[in-house]
Amino acid sequence: MTNLPLKEEEVLSKLKSIQYRGPDYTGVSKVENVTLGHLRLSILDLDPRSNQPMVYENLHLIFNGEIYNYKEIRDELILLGYKFKTESDTEVLLLGFKEWKSEVLHKLNGMFSFCIYDIESKKIFSARDRLGVKPFYYYWKNGDFEICSQLRPLIKGRSINKEAISIYLDCRYVPSPYSMIEDVKKLPPGCYMIFDLETNQLSISEYWNLKEEKIEKITYQEAKKEVHNLLINSVKIRLQSDVPIGSFLSGGIDSALVSCIASKISDKPVNTFSIGFDNPKYDESKIARKFAKIMKSNHTETICKPKDVLALIPKLVEVYDEPFADSSALPSLLLNSLTKKDVTVAISGDGGDESFLGYNHFEWLTKVNLFFKTPYLFRNLISKTFLINMFNKPAESLKNILQAKSINEFIQYIFVGFGTININRDLSWLKEYDKFKKSSKNYLQRAADLNIKLWLENDSNVKVDRASMAYSVEVRSPFLDYRIIELARKLPISYRYVKGKRKRILRDILKEYIPEEVFNQPKSGFSIPLGDWIRTDLKDEFVNVLNDDFLNKVPNLDVVKFKKQFSQHMNGKKDYATNIWKVYILARWYKEFNF
Repeated sequence: MTNLPLKEEEVLSKLKSIQYRGPDYTGVSKVENVTLGHLRLSILDLDPRSNQPMVYENLHLIFNGEIYNYKEIRDELILLGYKFKTESDTEVLLLGFKEWKSEVLHKLNGMFSFCIYDIESKKIFSARDRLGVKPFYYYWKNGDFEICSQLRPLIKGRSINKEAISIYLDCRYVPSPYSMIEDVKKLPPGCYMIFDLETNQLSISEYWNLKEEKIEKITYQEAKKEVHNLLINSVKIRLQSDVPIGSFLSGGIDSALVSCIASKISDKPVNTFSIGFDNPKYDESKIARKFAKIMKSNHTETICKPKDVLALIPKLVEVYDEPFADSSALPSLLLNSLTKKDVTVAISGDGGDESFLGYNHFEWLTKVNLFFKTPYLFRNLISKTFLINMFNKPAESLKNILQAKSINEFIQYIFVGFGTININRDLSWLKEYDKFKKSSKNYLQRAADLNIKLWLENDSNVKVDRASMAYSVEVRSPFLDYRIIELARKLPISYRYVKGKRKRILRDILKEYIPEEVFNQPKSGFSIPLGDWIRTDLKDEFVNVLNDDFLNKVPNLDVVKFKKQFSQHMNGKKDYATNIWKVYILARWYKEFNF
């Protein structure tokens, strides 16, 4: 959408470049000097009456996502005298905005990005969901305003953002509000934006964020019951669909729990999907198979070989638009491609680790926290003796870790890396995420909060959105219900994490569905043997792509350091797969967009 008088064929061309996001209907309308375009993936009310752009009186809406509690809001609007022509959540959103304006955001439970043009006020109102599940890019310069769910339609004729490249080389993704293109930004989660066409003014306001932690006085059993009941409701409202629905099932606790709940709620067997690998180190398919047997689901399992995953690299570059170097995007693409054959909507366990302290780094933090209570100089002195034995890690890694001046700085390094391949490292952009430092008195909760605000939005949610939309699949994550996020933060840390038992409360809930000895297995994550593949199957590709001509083009890249790491990795001396993959994906991105 833009306030430029674009021709219809120009808008259609932009939409066509991301047609996979909504293959069921393409709608374009011009209202005065505003052009609105929409791609529809039909999930609720499949009738053409629910196509977009949708109009009600003076309001014109384009909307991406789902409002899970739309029926409740619809009933409330009916009591206020509104009449509905469709059974869609789109119309509920539109009429809800008519009645409550920006306050409607506080009523919505869903994943969404949308904009509404009011022809009376000449203002464009846009908003993004609380957790940033759905993407929102916007371009604003010299009176030109354009928004989109992906970056590709906004790239042509614009320049690379050099600062974003440096951030990417540290993070492996580009965090909001930044993007890889100059003058294109991301609307932060939990925010709405108003663009006034008459004054050419743009303002952004926050309607939701993580609040300062306040621990509830509640027994463990009461907390377990409350979390369980809320999870049941969260799954239930995400099972609303007029198209086939299924569930992703890995060997992990989170996907097992939401799949079990879905199976219990559903009046027929749930369709579950998993992929495995022929390398036992990375394969969880056997555990997923046991889960499926216990919950009596219709289970589809696919064992993949390296060539199946590697064949998706061009697809990854095509659909992610920005350089995105989380290699688990490859198996995510593969899973969605297989799932699409049977369903259009899938529920997943994404988001459980963030709120219920499931990642390895929460254990790292419990080990290092004690040392941040001693002076920095003293920590440096003892780092090469006692700590090396305690952690069984190389001295180089410990040196990097102990450069952190405080536990908060250490938490930040978890997400941006303890080392860098930038010539000059500038982490000033992290000020955008500084709120975590004051969000809780407990360092584990502060780490969880940064996990939610930085990594979840910009890595996990991006991975899931692009991988699913690439195959026109909609993924819904019950753990990303903002009510669960808020409830988890009120619970004592000990209810969620005790030594040797991450996600304690979720494990105890899962026991009601699956015997503990079945699910209490090591978790490998959705990972691939990338380091080995770079040395073997992908060797020629990487050597050809990562040539001097390209490396010298990359702003702020320490080429000498990177080439040394590349050589050491290829010789099997060290594992620098993460850095090599980051630069490789950047190279493919440069080529994809002719930079």
